[in-house]
Amino acid sequence: MANCAIVGINWGDEGKGRMVDLLTENYDVVVRYQGGGNAGHTVINEYGKFALHLLPSGIFRKGAVNILGNGVALDPENLWTEMQAVIEKGVAITPENLKISDRASLLLPWHRDLDELEEKRLADKKYGSTKQGIAPFYSDKYQKKTVLAGELFYPEQLKAHLRDLVEWKNLTLTKVYGAAPYTMEMLEKWLDGYCEKIKPYICDTGAFLRAAQQDGKNILFEAQLGSLRDLDYGIYPYTTSSNTTAAFAPIGSGLPSAKITDVVGVVKAYSTCVGEGPFVCEMFGDEAAALREAGAEYGAKTGRPRRVGAIDLVATRYGVEVQAATEIALTKLDVLSYMDKIPVCTHYTLDGKETDTFPFPSALSGAKPVIEYFDGWKCDISGVRKWEDLPKAAKDYVTAVEKTIGCPITYVSVGPERDSIIIRK
Repeated sequence: MANCAIVGINWGDEGKGRMVDLLTENYDVVVRYQGGGNAGHTVINEYGKFALHLLPSGIFRKGAVNILGNGVALDPENLWTEMQAVIEKGVAITPENLKISDRASLLLPWHRDLDELEEKRLADKKYGSTKQGIAPFYSDKYQKKTVLAGELFYPEQLKAHLRDLVEWKNLTLTKVYGAAPYTMEMLEKWLDGYCEKIKPYICDTGAFLRAAQQDGKNILFEAQLGSLRDLDYGIYPYTTSSNTTAAFAPIGSGLPSAKITDVVGVVKAYSTCVGEGPFVCEMFGDEAAALREAGAEYGAKTGRPRRVGAIDLVATRYGVEVQAATEIALTKLDVLSYMDKIPVCTHYTLDGKETDTFPFPSALSGAKPVIEYFDGWKCDISGVRKWEDLPKAAKDYVTAVEKTIGCPITYVSVGPERDSIIIRK
């Protein structure tokens, strides 16, 4: 039995979805174990192009069971809408291939409201939230002020619980933000409109995973975002509100006994960042615009332009360490094909000294990138499927990154399609 986690090494948006879609062929179960609908995993396959926000990226593989674990911020409204969009493209979604943990907490409608209200209050000090309610949700979860998905099977107790929560939450909405209060009628409409629709998919996924483990099934754990957005190890406070690391997979999936055997860290061949916060390697002006257009770097959830920059080897090496990555998938190498010289952030300067150590968050604003340039290959590599067929300059770039970050690059993606991949194993 293999337990593999696919995780982001940098700021997110590295291409985890395309790697999950590719590798699910070798796995029986795919589990999303943290995060919510605040980021997108883009997948292109025989069904079309998809930006998944909550559904595990293994949903397209026949025979694979997909699970939303207890660590996920479960938004019934967004999940149901996403399910319908995928079903309309001919993908079967049933309680047999999609299971939702009865211990997952529900993201309530007021969580999105609070997210937007707080960003407005922060004004120019905002965190760059996608306003999907993630921070208020996890705050409430740790205050024990959320509803578990399994409570939908106990309607009388659920309504009593919601009445208590409405009274409590309206204090914040009305007195802190001056917003309109919620009523039980509004929540009952939400329950009927979305929660009842996902109810058939809710079950004891912990029992299912334990049985799968005993039967020797191969399990793939899918993370959202990347190391630098991790609540504990990222660029706090410009992080998400959950743990994006592979180490959290057993807890957030519902299988705390799982031993992760492989960690595939996903790294983009250049850097991108959605949202606020320090981004040492950032490009600006025409150089940034050219890279953004070449890579179609716009947020899968928000559509907003991503900040872009040279690959940051200081941040990437740190991300590899945080994730305990055993191998790397390098994505979007083909995007760099237009460049004569390819910039690489090899070190930082901080307080007048050169460093290879990723700084404490408070020190990042003072860090400056040390940029070195590699020769470009100036040809289309999107059709290449064998390592030996890549231009020498492209191979030199990959091997230099590999050596610096100290982890083998076993996959090189040269396009968004499932088969646009070079496997170095």
